[in-house]
Amino acid sequence: MEKAKISSYQLFVLILLFELGSALLFPLATETKQDAWIAVLLGMLGGFVLFLVYHGLYCFYPDMLPTEYTQKIIGKVLGRILSYLYILYFTYLAARVLRDFGELLVTFAYPDTPLFIINALLTLAVVYTIRKGIEVLARTGELLFVLMYLLAITGFILVVVSGLIDINNLKPVLEDGILPVLKAAMTQTLYVPFGEVIVFTMIMPYLNKSKKARMTGLFALGLSGINLAIVMAFNISVLGVDLTTLAAFPLLSTIQTIQVADFLERLDVYFMLALIIGGFFKISIYCYAAVTGTANLFNIKEPSRMVYPIGLVILTLSITMASNFSGHLQEGLQIVTLYLHLPFQVIIPIILLGIAIIKNRIRQKGR
Repeated sequence: MEKAKISSYQLFVLILLFELGSALLFPLATETKQDAWIAVLLGMLGGFVLFLVYHGLYCFYPDMLPTEYTQKIIGKVLGRILSYLYILYFTYLAARVLRDFGELLVTFAYPDTPLFIINALLTLAVVYTIRKGIEVLARTGELLFVLMYLLAITGFILVVVSGLIDINNLKPVLEDGILPVLKAAMTQTLYVPFGEVIVFTMIMPYLNKSKKARMTGLFALGLSGINLAIVMAFNISVLGVDLTTLAAFPLLSTIQTIQVADFLERLDVYFMLALIIGGFFKISIYCYAAVTGTANLFNIKEPSRMVYPIGLVILTLSITMASNFSGHLQEGLQIVTLYLHLPFQVIIPIILLGIAIIKNRIRQKGR
């Protein structure tokens, strides 16, 4: 492990920025129509349960990375294989988020610039930060967190002042009952973004006060869930259900509608800054987890040496994973959730925690 420590506030900021990350870009649980914000809140509750599972494993092995304690739980061979699969999982998700933000910038800001160039510039920024270590990433998060929230509050005020909100777009509540909302929560919002907090199992061992990990994580997840629910309600109340579903990036479409006193308009570039901040931290945290996990698993004394090759893999994968943006989105909804998120976020951690609890009880009885 890197010899570094972060505070509980820094962990809170990193989780919040990570959770908001790419989740602000896309419409969540659109099949529930005007009830999408409820699906987000239900997904958040499921995220609480998953985080308690991850925290349970952390409590058994507070000074170890998952790449170490999986070997203690299920044996060296199986543990190393599983750890390697998790490294690949984090690398793949970093590439997916990089593709998301590359497509955003190509669509809204740089239509004549190749996707590769934009992704390469984003990757360079991430690689530079990760080379500096988790403490620098955490301190950067503290600074940019304030800027992001100032932008969010400003946007909220401008949308309200513009008179764009139509509360009737959010009615009727639960028109088709609670079941479609529960289904959307259990198949979508539980995994993205809330289940993705599993990546912080690679960061929690750096926390300087381990007892504060649970409350910090739950509070960050709760605040991010409320924020995302408000954003979804905002998008629907301004754009309506149909436009929110059809828009590639509904939050930016909402911001584009702002017009105050016939002179304050076209603020989408201003708010893209906030989105890019979130995306940068999401990619960075996934990349850091892959780098530190690889260094730990293969006993590499200088983790920073792994930053460049893993960054190159992430960049290459982000370009080659799909031929176009619609294919990229379809892959995320139909394949990634079922075959990657479900086992890596839910099934495997629950099994590992169960085995760890049993082993701990056997050990205690042996005494």
